[in-house]
Amino acid sequence: MSQTVLILGGGVGGLVAANTLRRRLPPKHQVVLVDREPSFSLPASYLWVMSGSRRPQQVSRPLERLRRKGIQVIHGSVEQIDPEQRKVMIEGRQIAADHLVIALGAEFNPQAIEGLSNGGLTFATLDGATRLNASLSGFREGRILILTAAPMYKCPAAPYEAAMLIEAHCRRRGLAGKVRIDLYTAEPGPMGVAGPAVSAAVRTMVESKSVGYHPERQAVRVDPSERFVEFSDGERVPYELLVYMPPVRAPRVVRESSLVGKSGWVEVDRHTLQTRFPEVYAVGDATLIPLSMGKPLPKAGVFAHAQALVVARNIARAVTGIGVEAKFDGRGACFVETGEGKAGYGAGNFYAEPRPDVRMHGPSRWWHSGKVLFEKYWFRRWL
Repeated sequence: MSQTVLILGGGVGGLVAANTLRRRLPPKHQVVLVDREPSFSLPASYLWVMSGSRRPQQVSRPLERLRRKGIQVIHGSVEQIDPEQRKVMIEGRQIAADHLVIALGAEFNPQAIEGLSNGGLTFATLDGATRLNASLSGFREGRILILTAAPMYKCPAAPYEAAMLIEAHCRRRGLAGKVRIDLYTAEPGPMGVAGPAVSAAVRTMVESKSVGYHPERQAVRVDPSERFVEFSDGERVPYELLVYMPPVRAPRVVRESSLVGKSGWVEVDRHTLQTRFPEVYAVGDATLIPLSMGKPLPKAGVFAHAQALVVARNIARAVTGIGVEAKFDGRGACFVETGEGKAGYGAGNFYAEPRPDVRMHGPSRWWHSGKVLFEKYWFRRWL
């Protein structure tokens, strides 16, 4: 008897889950992926779009490519999720599944800070990175203020990479001395979840550039007309160009379902990613997995990728009866772009006790080349 696996979301986690399931399941079983967008774009490459080393079309691929692999693709918005019955409403059409995977990611919520979306530009989306590149290319002098608008956001390294790449971009254009770059962050240190050694290493990378670093500064308001950011202590910092990483929350359709716990996110088993509903799983940014040191597992593509592999293998095992149970072990890694063709690299075990065991390798051309190869591999492997 054939079974249907329904995957909600065509981001990193959704693509890895769909591909892995299609390879592991006999053809009679259906693998269906749902996304409202016609194309996938690789978030890890958005900073390169921002800095001008990639064009948008170089980091995007149509999801229709999945059809040639035997994966069904539905383009449409998910309007309602019933995890108990494993039924989903998509553009007025109800679809039932034997196995359901929630991979809808996190929703950007710039409205949480008054004036933020009107006052600045973000590198967190492909469109935002494209528009930011145009603004940076025409920028001549003044202050560029880079802001993390809340302590929780996607990709812990991204704001720090953005600051260093923007600094390199301005210096390459001969603007040293004409442009001031300041990074204001809501958290007390870079990538704090990775431990004090990694945090100190990333801070050293940032401060070795001509970037002013200001931690523990929570923005409460942006005035787009007067061009200043107001912080919780009352200080107002003027800017000519505001670049921000927005706050995040679970997508509306997830928040309105019974999937969400008191945290406001989907709570799952930290090893199998199963929710409290049988045969319903969640991976990636829509989840919240607490760590022993008091912070949650970061919202980053590397974890969505690894979690999706685990879920796909376990669903295939449940359907076919072949294989052993897979478990997500909390391991992850990321490149930290520093500009001028160099990058650092951090990797380790975020489930380690009593705190994550993560090591950072200093910037080199080797690690930058590694990220370039990763980008090529990702598209070749999954799309």
